[in-house]
Amino acid sequence: MKTCLIIIDVQNDFIPGGALPVPEGNEVIAEINAVVGYFDYVVATQDWHPPDHGSFASNHEGKIPFDQTILNGLNQTLWPDHCIQGTRGAEFHSELDTNAIQAVFRKGMDPTVDSYSGFYDNGHRHQTGLAGFLRGLDIWRLFFCGLAGDYCVNYSVKDALDEGFQCHLYMPAIRPISQDSYREILKELTTRGAILHDELTAPAGIPS
Repeated sequence: MKTCLIIIDVQNDFIPGGALPVPEGNEVIAEINAVVGYFDYVVATQDWHPPDHGSFASNHEGKIPFDQTILNGLNQTLWPDHCIQGTRGAEFHSELDTNAIQAVFRKGMDPTVDSYSGFYDNGHRHQTGLAGFLRGLDIWRLFFCGLAGDYCVNYSVKDALDEGFQCHLYMPAIRPISQDSYREILKELTTRGAILHDELTAPAGIPS
């Protein structure tokens, strides 16, 4: 069965020093680079927000980052401005081996809805095209890594499970914002059929 590594949002704004840093987020880069050659395909997702995105606290008078609101009928955490289209913060980190990436799927471009998952926006109103891309290549075995484990990785894995893909998480190459919430998320994902891996070996030896 063909395999695909899905690298979630390893962008400057999510690395320590960025606008919305994930603790120890920089540590996933070397782990990802070490295994990209193990897979038949490698794709990446990229937050790609317009400056007027409705998830930014700066676009809501009287609100500050991490306040809660309703955006287009959905509960919404308000974030610091991050991953704005064309800015350095939206770029993949310079140490990430982007030569291995065969396709990039951008998300969060609609200012009226946030998009954590690499497959759908948060309202499941629009697809990114990732599911169709994978099906077109007859890829059903997915390995996830990146940032953040309790948000964009989590939502991506849930959508992939719903779409019928076999989902694996490469744990050394994932970091969450909150360890406590991440532990509960992992319990839910494994209950739903996701498989966690603490190590990967050469291509023929990737655990089944």
